[in-house]
Amino acid sequence: MKLYLLQAALLLSLLVLGRQAQAQVPGSTGPAPQANPTAVPLDGGASLLLASGVAYGLKRLHRRKTQP
Repeated sequence: MKLYLLQAALLLSLLVLGRQAQAQVPGSTGPAPQANPTAVPLDGGASLLLASGVAYGLKRLHRRKTQP
């Protein structure tokens, strides 16, 4: 069971990283400048970090319940 979870997590991370790498087309000039250059987009990276934190917390809770 643990092996399946590890494989699923690895596959998901490879798919996410592959999609981000595919978005980086060589020779592109990049995004157009915005009116507010100090704006920081919080999108995929923050949600991935939050999801990994939740998964780690659930793992720790499960380990605490199963050990005497």
